[in-house]
Amino acid sequence: MTIKKLHRLSGITITLFVGLHLFNHICSINGAAKHIEIMNLLRHFYRNIFVETILLTAVLVQIVSGLTLFRKSRKTTITNFDKLQIWTGLYLAVFLLIHVPVILIGRLYLNLDTNFYFGAAGLNTFPLNLFFIPYYSLAIISFFGHIAAIHSKKMKQTLVGITPNSQAILILMIGICSTTLILYGLTNHFSGVEIPKQYHILIGK
Repeated sequence: MTIKKLHRLSGITITLFVGLHLFNHICSINGAAKHIEIMNLLRHFYRNIFVETILLTAVLVQIVSGLTLFRKSRKTTITNFDKLQIWTGLYLAVFLLIHVPVILIGRLYLNLDTNFYFGAAGLNTFPLNLFFIPYYSLAIISFFGHIAAIHSKKMKQTLVGITPNSQAILILMIGICSTTLILYGLTNHFSGVEIPKQYHILIGK
């Protein structure tokens, strides 16, 4: 199997999980309790040794194959969507290299439930939020941007009068809107979230 095929297969696997994960975060617009309720339902699907092993393997393959493809393709970039695919992929690789170990440390070392409050802690604490807001925002936008770039290259048909490039731009716009909704929910509608005491270790309190 070629590196591109491995990258595509691992990407599809990760996309399925990230889609559920982002849906869960969007549910936070209805409050932390609803976010955690949906999360607990979804965990029946992915919080087990079998699925988690597949996901962690897919993340590792995605990062290694992505960085390999980045080195090969950055000098042959042609279109703006090619550039979008390369640079969003690079940001996602860096994000995963940071985010996945942090989640594992939170679960296995700090004995924290990596739920709504684990993600919201940094987003609702100044000055940490000056880092975490762009950090998470760029990750979500990069996810949709990467999909949009791939869609523009793979999709050959115009749908309802919308060209493949316009479809890709629409996907990117959906990503920006989703990012806004997620930040809106995780910051309790931008008014701030009260972080439980056990999560204060994350924000230096």
